[in-house]
Formats: sequence, structure tokens, C-alpha cells
Amino acid sequence: MFFYKIAVLGSSLKPLTYASDSKFLPNQIVEIYVRNSLKKGVILELCQKPNFKTKEILKATEFKFSLTQATLANFIAAYYICDLGVAFNIFTPFKQTKFKSINFNLTPNLSSDQTKAYEFANEHKTSLIFGDTGSGKSEIYIKLIAKTLNQGKQALFLMPEISLTPQMEKRLLSYFGDALAIWHSKISPKKKSEILTKFESGEVKLIAGARSALFLPFTNLGLIVVDEEHDDSYKSAQKPRYNARDLSLFLASKFDIKVLLGSATPSLTTFNKQPTFRLKGTYHESFKEIIYDENETKLSKSIIKELKICLEDKKQAIVFLPTRANFKYMVCSKCSTLVKCPFCSVGMSYHKDKNSLKCHYCGYSTFAKVKCSSCKSPLLEAKRMGTSEVLDNLRAVFKDANIAKFDRDEITTQKKLVSLLKDFNDKKIDILVGTQMLSKGHDYHNVSLAVIMGIDENLNYADFRAREKSLALAIQLSGRAGRAGKAKVLIQTRQVEFFKEYILNYDKFLADELEYRSGLYPPFTKLLRILISHKNEKIAISTTSKCLERLKSVENIEIVGYGKAGIEYIASKFRYEILIRSKNIKALIKSGFSVYDISGVEVDMDPLSFA
Repeated sequence: MFFYKIAVLGSSLKPLTYASDSKFLPNQIVEIYVRNSLKKGVILELCQKPNFKTKEILKATEFKFSLTQATLANFIAAYYICDLGVAFNIFTPFKQTKFKSINFNLTPNLSSDQTKAYEFANEHKTSLIFGDTGSGKSEIYIKLIAKTLNQGKQALFLMPEISLTPQMEKRLLSYFGDALAIWHSKISPKKKSEILTKFESGEVKLIAGARSALFLPFTNLGLIVVDEEHDDSYKSAQKPRYNARDLSLFLASKFDIKVLLGSATPSLTTFNKQPTFRLKGTYHESFKEIIYDENETKLSKSIIKELKICLEDKKQAIVFLPTRANFKYMVCSKCSTLVKCPFCSVGMSYHKDKNSLKCHYCGYSTFAKVKCSSCKSPLLEAKRMGTSEVLDNLRAVFKDANIAKFDRDEITTQKKLVSLLKDFNDKKIDILVGTQMLSKGHDYHNVSLAVIMGIDENLNYADFRAREKSLALAIQLSGRAGRAGKAKVLIQTRQVEFFKEYILNYDKFLADELEYRSGLYPPFTKLLRILISHKNEKIAISTTSKCLERLKSVENIEIVGYGKAGIEYIASKFRYEILIRSKNIKALIKSGFSVYDISGVEVDMDPLSFA
């Protein structure tokens, strides 16, 4: 009889011991009973006979995890503070893999600067290409991918999900044909099954996908390209709260895998820690004029004037706002009380088309005609305009123009995303009004004007990365205009000096920001956020106290602060937080494991959100 430690897939249980007459290998998936429920588990290791009675393994399945997957799962559990069953559950297992040799002879022609960047990436196991928007980073990625595939290895091209456009797919297909597969959350289960079959047979060698593609069953991975490496979408908002970019770098440290990061606005941490090649200029000649509109968020005369010029020149424009709906919130005209969601401590957004107020956190909605909760006045004022309101106002001004909206309310499926981007590139749309989705790596060839509204809202967040994120967003948005030729970028802001200093000089910003954060924040220290939530506020408070008590035993950490979270009430749960800082990674991990088993507690290593 053999005895095995098994992690129950999807469960927060500690590894359990099971017996079997059969010999199993580590990382095999088996069927077991857990409290009379049929479950799947992964074999972790052979172990000694325990001094208690064990259940038997029911049977082996055809599936297993690769060594790369198992190594990564163990790291996720240890670093991002979760149980092995939870870590393994985000991976896609496989049956068996075959090798098929395919040669790729078609590669892009590189300029002298691109060639230097390519050679730099070849020389370093991990590196960053800090390349201006339109500098030709994609050609370098493609050439490096072709080299890797011609060595008989697999390659992974990670990008934010919104960047997985037909445009990018068509470009990759022209070089890699049927050896390419696209992987993201919106593809059907049937399509995923087809891709996995081809991947295991060796027909598919390159996966281009969002962060979840990292967990596919690679058995001979040679290269990971992480495009737009600064993007927050690489960080998971659910347990386990991993960062796919950082996991890629971990794999490079453990296996013969090269990692190339790329961005026009790299994160300060990546810039500080990775060998960097600076790729300046644009592939196509372009010139940008920056215009400042020193106003609060509104459709000013300056914005209307520039849009009019743009339309008269038969060009296209993009208009950015950080807010969806018509208005972000409503306040009482008499006593200024905010109309809040009854289940969250946030203002409800006004959607004119449905005459409703909607909470963008829990989804609750109600009829728009409500009375003030404090003074019962029916007179309410709408504040902070959103994409829908700007869309309506622009349609009223430019009656002959075709104006469309590009936000999560409008783009609910991949099909809608594809259709809208095609219409815009086919010049069927004159002005595209949208949220941050506008900045995500799309090539808009005829855009001569980018209007950036409401950027001060981002700049004023209580977040040590607020300056970095706001500037990166402004630069990414401005990069959508003038991909070829002259363009204007209009920034509506009260913080003109900040943008004047850095909008055309991200290099200077990185140098100044390193000095600004020195000794306090990443990349010089690491952070751990403990989030406590419960429907009973007294229990949330006592849980916070319990966490603080346990943390007293951990050395080499600094508790930056604790108390109510930025948004203190979401989906009927009271929220508290503890923020910990340390230069000692082991101390932070110990802190996380000291509290993660307490009910109502979530642990976030290297947090990016502080709401």
C-alpha cells in the first residue's frame, strides 16, 4: 500500500493523505472522496503511512500537470498566500503532448534601432524594451517569437485582454499561421477544447492571450513576451491575487525561459529592476501638439473648437473620460448629501437611457426619481459627467457626425468589440467616446485628435502610484493619435504644470519618481494588504483586532496603518484593512500566513488597488 499527500483542487483544505495499491507520479490528477463528495485532487508526493485511518484513492484520471505548472502553483501558494488546491485550480491540465517541427521563415524587417533592441533582448534572459508608442516593439516581439519557435520551443505572448483585437490576431497569423492560437476569457468552451487538442498535438506552438494563458499546459516553453507590462489587468482581483507579469519573471528564474517585457510607459518597479533598452521615436513619422484646457471636467469651448477642426479636416477623434454612465453621482441640491447605494458606501451613477441610478460596485439599480435620504428633498443635482453624457452632448452639437461609445456598458461581448473597432478603422465613426479601454494598444490610423478629460480625478486618488498611473494613461491615450502624420492632444486639467513637465518626457518622470518613493514604497520596499470584510461591523472590527494581535509576533514589518477601507461598505459587507510594509519578503509572507486562515480575511501581496 502506498500513501500520498493530495491537494484537493479548488479547495482551501490543507493537503490530505490517501492510500492506494497503485503507484502514482507527482502532479497526476486523481479522483477522491472528501466528506462523501467526489472531488479531484493532484498528487503532491509519496509519504509515510500515517498513524490514522485513510481513505483510498478511487482512480487515476488521464490528466496531469506539467513540471512548469507544478513549480508555478507551488510558488503561487507560497508567495501569494493561499492553499495549494486553490493555486493548482487556476491551471489547465493535459493528457500528453507531442512534438511537431515547424519552421517559420517569414520575419519582419527591422530598422537599425529595432535590431539593437532585438539583440539586447537576445543577450538578456529577462529584459524590458522601453519603447515609445509606435516605435515598433511588435516587430521585435515577432522576430524573437519566430526564433524561439524555430528552436522547437513554445512561446507565449501575453497582453491585456482588451488588446486582443482582430487586428493583432491578423498580424500574428500572417507570420505564424495555424501554429497560433488566441486565448482569453470570452472564447467558448468548445473553442478552448479545440485549441487544447491542437496545443497537445504540437500543431499550436504560440499562444497569444490574456493573463490566464500563462496557466496552459506548456511543456517546452522558451519565451514569454509581456506587452504593456505596466497594465494593472495582469494582477488578479480574486484569490489567488497573483500578477502574471511577475510570475513570468519567476519562471525565467527557474527554467530555461526568456522573458521580454515591453511598454511605452513601464512601471517604475520594472524599470528599476530589469535590464532596459530605450527605443525612442516612432516607426512612422509623426508630430504632436499638446494643448492644455485648464478647466474642471466639462465640454469646454476649447474642446468643441478642436473637435470641429478635426471633423472639417475629415479626420477622427477619441475622447476619454474615466467615468461611465451620464453622471458619476447625484447630490441633494439643498443639503449636498450624496445619493448612495444601500448596499455600498459609494454614490450611484445616473444612467439617462434607463432613467436609473446604478451602483457600479454591486450592480444594484433603482428608479432615478428618489428623494434625499437626509432632508427628503426631491431636488437632486448630477455631478461629474461620464461617457454617456458626453456622447449625448456631442451628438447635439455635431448632428451630422457619427459618434459612438466605447466603455464596459457598451462593449459587453468580444463580437461588439470587434465590430466597433472595425467600424472605427473603416472610418464609419468620426468620434469615439470612451473610458480607459481607449488606451489599450489599438492602432487608430486616422485619429488626429485625442481629448483627455477628467484625468485629475485619477491624479488625486489616495494611491502612491496615482502620479505614475495617471501620466501613463495620458501618454498611452496621446499615443493613439497621430500614428502617422500630425496630431493634437488636448488635456483638460488643473494640474497643467505636472503634465507639461512629464507628458513628453516619461524618462524624467521615472527618475524623479524613484527619488520621490525612495525608502518608502515599491520598488524600494514591498507591501502587503490585509482586507477584512463581514456583514456584521462588530465582527469586522474584532477580526481586524485579531489580525493585529497575530501580527505582533512577526518581526521586520511596519504596519503603515489600519482601519476602514477606502470604500468601507460593498455588497452589504463592512470592510477594514491593514497595510504592511517591509524590505524583507519572508517577513511579509509570514505576516500573510499568520492571518490568512481567519474567516473574512483576504491577503493581497504587492497590492495595486487600495479601494
